[in-house]
Amino acid sequence: VNDSLMRFFDHCAKFVALVEENDTAMCQVNAFKEGPEMRKVLEKVASALCLPVEELNADLVQVAFLACSYELAIKNVTSPWCSLFSEEDAKVLEYLNDLKQYWKRGYGYDINSRSSCILFQDIFQHLDKAVEESKSSKPISSPLIVQIGHAETLQPLLALMGFFKDDEPLKANNYVRQMHRKFRSGRIVPYAANLVFVLYHCDQVKTSKEEYQVQMLLNEKLMLFHHSNETISTYTDLKDYYKDILENCHFKEECALPKVNITAVDEL
Repeated sequence: VNDSLMRFFDHCAKFVALVEENDTAMCQVNAFKEGPEMRKVLEKVASALCLPVEELNADLVQVAFLACSYELAIKNVTSPWCSLFSEEDAKVLEYLNDLKQYWKRGYGYDINSRSSCILFQDIFQHLDKAVEESKSSKPISSPLIVQIGHAETLQPLLALMGFFKDDEPLKANNYVRQMHRKFRSGRIVPYAANLVFVLYHCDQVKTSKEEYQVQMLLNEKLMLFHHSNETISTYTDLKDYYKDILENCHFKEECALPKVNITAVDEL
C-alpha cells in the first residue's frame, strides 16, 4: 500500500494543522451537538435509561447509536441499543456524522479535497499511459491497478471531483433544510466503499476523439459525469473538464502552511 498516495491527508501539513488538529474547525459539529435537535434526542435517551439528562452528552449517545448500527450492518442483529432510538433520532444522529465528514473530509474546507489532487492525478497518469500504449499497439503494461485506502481517502477525492455537493453548506442550523441533501456519507462511503475507473478502447467510432472512453463506478454503481450528465464520457472530454485540477493542483503548494512573519523584538 502506498501510504503517501492513499493517506495523502497525513502528509498534508495544511490539512493537519488547520483541520485535523484544529478544534475550531469542527465548530458546526460542536454547535449541532448543543442544538435543539440533539437536545431532544438526549432527553429521550436519558428518559429511557432512567438517567438525569445531565449525565449524557452527544458523544455518549452517538457511541450507543454506532453500537446499534454496527451490529445491524455487520451481523444483521438488532442490538438492544437500537431500542433507544426512533427513526427521527437516527436521522438526527446521521446528520451529526455527516456534518463531521462534510467539514473534515468533504466540502467544508477547500484543503480537504485539494489535498487529494495527488491521487486524482495519479489515476489519470495511469490512464494516460494505457492510452499511449494502446495507440502505439503495445501491450497494456498495467491492465488493472488496485489501490487500497479508507473512507478518508475516497471522500475528499469525490469532493475534488464535485460529486454529492449541495447548493447550501451543511451547518448546525439547517438540519431541516438539509433533509434531502446529496451529501450522505453513509451512502457515499459505506463499508467496502470502492471507486472504479474503466477505460474503453472503441474500434468502430465516427471520430478519433471517441476512440477512448471512460466510465466511473462508485460502489458498483455507474456515476453520471457532470459535464455530460451521461454515464460514459470520451477520455478527452473528461480530461478537459478536470484540466485545472490535472494541471494546476500541486500537492506541495496546496499543503504548504501559510508563512507567518515573525518580527524580532529588541530586548531593552
